[in-house]
Amino acid sequence: MQRAKSGLESISDLSIRTDACLADYTRFGLGGPADVLAEAGTEAAFIAAIQSVRSAGIPLEIIGGGSNLVCSDEGFRGVVLRYIAQRIHQDVNCVTFEAGAVLQDLVDFTIDRGLAGIHTMTGIPGWTGGAVYGNAGAYGHSIHESVSRVRFFDGSDVREFGNAECQFRYRESIFKQRKDWVIFAASLELTPGDATELRKQADEILAVRNAKYPPTMKCAGSIFKNLLFAELPAGAQAEVPPKVVREGKVPSAWFLEQVDAKGIRNGGIQVADYHANLIYNEGDGTAAQVREIIDDLKARVLARFGFRLEEEVQYIGFR
Repeated sequence: MQRAKSGLESISDLSIRTDACLADYTRFGLGGPADVLAEAGTEAAFIAAIQSVRSAGIPLEIIGGGSNLVCSDEGFRGVVLRYIAQRIHQDVNCVTFEAGAVLQDLVDFTIDRGLAGIHTMTGIPGWTGGAVYGNAGAYGHSIHESVSRVRFFDGSDVREFGNAECQFRYRESIFKQRKDWVIFAASLELTPGDATELRKQADEILAVRNAKYPPTMKCAGSIFKNLLFAELPAGAQAEVPPKVVREGKVPSAWFLEQVDAKGIRNGGIQVADYHANLIYNEGDGTAAQVREIIDDLKARVLARFGFRLEEEVQYIGFR
């Protein structure tokens, strides 16, 4: 670590913490210490940090707001790097934002200016870079519908992609497939709307979301992706009631309910008794217990329906 640490300390616009507890950087509130946690405030600092760590041969993980992360109880032996630039700028109907901006701040920014397109994403935790990375969305809409450009670092150069090049799919993008690429900024093309009406719609959505996922709850929201009905095995399709299918998707919670997932507990980690796709930390849980419950639920659904659920969460530090 010493060579990498020394190199990082000489980089401007980079803050460094040693033995940083990753639990402090995740919504689950779980995770042991990282040898070094570095936060870059500029693209240049971020690129310099990556180059320094890689040239020293030190393990590296890049994270954002931590809303969808499960970090190992043992922590991470290496450098965890975050890009924290967070400016948001409007040019008529185009809004450009840096990846470290809080997603709710971006949603509020657009609503306040009477721009429609991402107001249904109110209440989704995390940062904007992660929202583009995972094509976040809610209530039948995803952020890819509004994305016009994405600026990113491919490990060698800073590049830009248009919407089609990003290969957005349901909760997917090319950036999720190329984990060596890092989003720096993106632009949205939005539609003019009435700010008062947009705020009203957003507040109604937020009330529902907060009832399901209280802001103080230590969780990652939905654990598993919903399923595209057309991609399910024929046997599973035959069992799904038509009323459950919405916009071509089946909630993973429906399959989990059929295998009695609600209320399952493992130590301090529990599946909510009112929502089968919600796992939360009661305060004394461990990341290992989260992983064990996730593996158990996947095994149950596989045995019953013949397919594997896919997590929305990402893992750090697990062997």
